[in-house]
Parts: sequence; C-alpha cells; structure tokens
Amino acid sequence: MKHFINFLAAVIILAAASGTFSQEKYFLNNNIDFSVNPADDFFQYANGSFIKANPIPPYEHTYGIFNLVEDSVYVYLYNICLDAQKDVIAAKGSNTQKIGDFFYSGMNENSINDMGVKPIEEYLKKIDGVKSFSEAVALAVTFKQYGFGPFFSLYVSQDLMNSDKNVVTLYQGGIGLPDRDYFFNTDGRTSNIRKEYKKHIEKSMSLLDRKANNEKISLAVFEIETDLAKISRKLEDLRDDYANYNRMTIAELNKRTPSLDWNAMLGYLGIKNQEFVIVGQPEFFTGLEKLSSKYTLDDWKSYLKWHLIRNLSEYLPKEFDDEHFRFYGTILNGTTEQKPRWKRVLDNTNDMLGEILGMEYVRLYFPPEDKERTKYIVDLMAKSFGERIKKLDWMSEETKEKALVKLGTMVKKIGYPDKWKDYSTLEIVRDSYLKNILNASKWHYDDMVSKLYKPVDRTEWDMTPQTYNAYYNPSNNEIVLPAAILTIPGKRMSEVDDAFLFGFIGASTVGHEMTHGFDDQGRLYDEKGNLQGWWTASDSAKFVEKSKLMVEQYNNYVVLDSMRINGKATLGENIADLGGLVIGYEAMKMTKDGQENKEIGGFNADQRYFLGYAFSWAVYYRPEMLAKRVMTDVHSPAFLRVNGPYSNINEFYKAFNVSESNKMFRPENIRVSIW
Repeated sequence: MKHFINFLAAVIILAAASGTFSQEKYFLNNNIDFSVNPADDFFQYANGSFIKANPIPPYEHTYGIFNLVEDSVYVYLYNICLDAQKDVIAAKGSNTQKIGDFFYSGMNENSINDMGVKPIEEYLKKIDGVKSFSEAVALAVTFKQYGFGPFFSLYVSQDLMNSDKNVVTLYQGGIGLPDRDYFFNTDGRTSNIRKEYKKHIEKSMSLLDRKANNEKISLAVFEIETDLAKISRKLEDLRDDYANYNRMTIAELNKRTPSLDWNAMLGYLGIKNQEFVIVGQPEFFTGLEKLSSKYTLDDWKSYLKWHLIRNLSEYLPKEFDDEHFRFYGTILNGTTEQKPRWKRVLDNTNDMLGEILGMEYVRLYFPPEDKERTKYIVDLMAKSFGERIKKLDWMSEETKEKALVKLGTMVKKIGYPDKWKDYSTLEIVRDSYLKNILNASKWHYDDMVSKLYKPVDRTEWDMTPQTYNAYYNPSNNEIVLPAAILTIPGKRMSEVDDAFLFGFIGASTVGHEMTHGFDDQGRLYDEKGNLQGWWTASDSAKFVEKSKLMVEQYNNYVVLDSMRINGKATLGENIADLGGLVIGYEAMKMTKDGQENKEIGGFNADQRYFLGYAFSWAVYYRPEMLAKRVMTDVHSPAFLRVNGPYSNINEFYKAFNVSESNKMFRPENIRVSIW
C-alpha cells in the first residue's frame, strides 16, 4: 500500500522546464510536453508528458487524473475494509460488521466457486415456471428489486413537472449492449461487436446448461434484443425532457399493453394505489406488446435467464466472471486483464455501503479549510455568472431577471451530506457474496420506493463523498460537489495558487455544473426545479441558434477511424464546458492572483488558469473504449473537453498567442459564445 501513497505524492513534482514560456519551475511542468505548440494542441501540450509517463494499465480501459485520486481512495477504503474484516467480534448489524463481512464474502473466491450456481437456482426455477409472456414480464418486474430485471427500466424519482412529489417512471431498456445503435451501425468495429456478443451469450448460457442448444438460444435472445433496440429512441432523442415525459393513468397504460396488468406488477414491488406513472417512451411499450406474440415462451425464458446471468456473472464462479470480462472488458473496452480482485470487491462495497465508508473518508480527506476555500470559489463563480448574465446582448431583461433568480436560489452542496443514510435494516452475512449483493440491492430499491410516500428530501445526495464526479440536479436546482472531485493529486489545496484552482475546480466542476442549470436541458427547469418554460419565445430561439454553431463544431470532430462526435447528443456537456470556462476566467480575475497576473514558474495567472483546467481533463482511452464513448456518452472525449471550448475563447488566444496559422484557431464568426 505504501507504494501507492509514494506514487501519488510523486505524480506531480517540481521539474525543470524548458520551452516557449520559461526555464523556471512550476508544479505542472512535469506534465507538460514542451515539444508541442500549445496553440496547435493544448491538451497534448498540457498533458503530453503526463500521458507518456503513465501508460494505461492492462486492467484499465481509461486512465488519467481520476485514477490518481481513486487510487488514493482505494488505499484508504481498503484499509478500512481489512480492519473491519478482522474484527470478528463486531456487533451484529454494526457498520463495522457490515463492511467487514461484505468485503470478506467478496474476497472468498473458494467459497464462491464451491457454491456454483446454487445461489441463483431459486431464480432459475421461477423462470422455468413461467407460463406466458405476461408472467415473464411480471417476473422480470419482481427481479428489478434485486437489480437485474430486463425488458424496461422502472424507478422512482422527482416528478419533472412537480418537483415536490416523487413519481414512478417507466423507461426503455432490456438490451445487453451499451446502446441501441450497436445493433444497427454497419462499420467493421460495431459489426464485430455484434458477432462477439452472440458468441458471448452462447458461451455464458452453456456454462449454465451445456446440454441445451445454446447457439439457438443465443440467436433468439439477440433477435429479441434487436427488436427492443428498434423500438428504442436514439441517445440524442433521450435528451428531450418534454418528449420523454408522458403522464399516463394506469388504465391508459393497461390499454396500451393489454397483456400486462400494471396494477398487479407495481404491487409486487410494494408500489400501490398509483393513479398515474410517467412513461418515457410510449412507443417502446406499444412495441413491446406487439413483440409478445412474435417469440415463443421458451425464447422469453431464455431472454430472462440470459439477463439473470449477465447481471450476476461477477458474483458467480470464476468461469462465469471470466467470460463476462472477456466480452464486456476486452471486446467492448479493450482491457486485457481484470482489475485486482480486491479493487473489484471494494468497488461493490463502495457502491452498496457508500455512505458508511464516506463518513470516515471525509473526516481525514476533506478538512474544514478545504471546504471554506471551495465555498470561496463557488461564491465567486456565482458572482461571475450573474455578472455575465446581466451583460448578455442576446437575452431580454425579462428572461435575465428570471435567470438571476434561478442562479440566486441554486443550492450548493459541498464535500459531504449533512445527514447520512441509515443502513440499520440492511442485513449482511459473511458466507455469501451474492446474497449480500442481492440484500443490498433490495435495500436500495426499498429505500427508493419509500420516497413515493414521503415528502421530497432535498438534503439527499446521489453521490458519495469519495466519488470523483459532480452533478447538477435540475429538480432540486442544485450543484453537488463530492469531496473527491475537489482533490488535487499530490497536492493539498492550500499549496496551489488561485489561478490554477479556478481552472482545475472552478471552471471544470463548479462552473460546469452551474451552467448545466442553463444548458439546452437545464434551462427548461425553473428555480424550483419544475419542467416549466420561463424564457421568452424570442430568447429561446436565439439560444437555439447559438447552440447550432456548437453542434456543428463538434459534429466535425473525427476522433477514431471515421467516427465523429455526435454534436446534438453532447450539446449540454459542451455548453457546460464552455460556460464553466468563461465564467471561471472572470471569477479568477476577481482574485488578487488574477488581478496581479504575476508569473509563477514562468506562467502568468491567465496561463495557469488554462493549464489548471486542462489538467482536470488529463484522461485518455483505449481505442475500444473511445469508440464506445463516442456511441454512448453525452460527454465529449477528454481531449475535446479542452481543445473544443478553448478554440472559442478569446482570452485563451491571447494567453497562448494563437494565430490564424495555428490548429486551435477558429474564425471569429464561428466561435461559439453563449454565456
């Protein structure tokens, strides 16, 4: 473990710099590739040496700054789990007992292998007992409380049009590939994935029953999923919140799918007396009804068994786990080795018992002074955003006034929740990993359903403090900044300058999330979190026109083979990247560091700001993973989260002497400026 800690401390060290700007030292110099012209490729300039020095490990499909933070989190959480595992006299039901027994059960590979498929036999028998399509769907619904029910998604969340209430939502789903387009794209890479997917289904099902006609089963399952993909909406179409909000009474839904009794199915999950549900994609459920008679009952049973195996392979004997990794790890993501088992088990412990571990994490890793400095950044970012809104030349005073109200009422959650989840009713045992996974899944499901009958709890967090991520929740009009995302690898927050910090945290995280409240989706929600138009028609039209320039910009980026960025699908994130940067720059200029613009290690404040933001996206991918991201992710790849927005920012051009002869240059008439 000491190796990790020493590595992290040495990741960013003071190093002699050479090149365009200085021969002096700055703590980022070891990351910079001074052979690259920053005006041609700033991402490679800022992070090139970091990338060369840190090749992607064989068990990772992506590598970068977040791995450095996560590795330090792994070390700390691993020690917590080891200590808890050794504490065999911990009181039953205590947090220590839960953590220790969960981790022990996952690390006990011999026990898992010895059990074989016995832990899932009861579910297989239930599938074998199904007598009709309607019973197959009903059984899948009951499986959802354990995290593996196919056909469609079902969850409880805030009503988009009445954020004070929670509501049941039904959404398209039921496929085993990452996105519906995997079933239809004709390029060689995707065609091969389809071929391998069918092999994977066949091999996995043969592990369950070698005597069955598993080739035939695989083809039937693949055909079912292809038909489900045909009735599914595209990635970019799922970003239209109005189009994906369709309120229906249970009677209306039953009429759309006459073979299914929705009152009964919801009742199996403890959801009773529902007058209505939100149906994301009504045509999907109409299409599902039509498919009911297309396939045999045996085909539907095979489909259920496949999704049972697909979702639980990691917790079954080694041959199931290995085959699952072969396809989802190697074929889809390009990784050649599994992560060490302790990391994989720790990931699941963290997923299932996250806030228990989070309590200890923040005590040691997020001191009060870091929270105060983050608050200082957040306050200046909000001030900067407000000033920019007031000065917009394309927005009317009427809309500006409402935008300022929304910004002013935006909740900022920093570091960790004020109130922690109570896991007291969750039972964890020492002798069955799968049972613990299912028990914990059921606990989280029951916790979700219980929200239907309670007032919305706006203090709740959807991420743990040790998560290297952040989010904007439109229904609560809040930004949420977990402690881990505020971590600088190898440095304490007190050791770095404001210019760097406003780029690294202010622009990439705080401003990015704030801007989500006003991007192509977030702008549709009012200050109370309701999906309700508050822009004038003229302002909305101007916003859409400005956004088209950004869609065109990203559509033109070719990132792999002939694969291009989907500008429409990534629009919200691209707007937030650009918005965070322009807001963050002006916030940085409000600080003493920004106003003086003095050099540190040969870089002035403006340059350190752009370097800081670029370092926050020091991330790179295996080709397989990059292809997957382009097809499934609403975020652009990391290098375009730097070069893309920078090419629109005049202050960047000035800071790094970008001219018409440079690759980062974009003519002024097509530079995107929204916020």
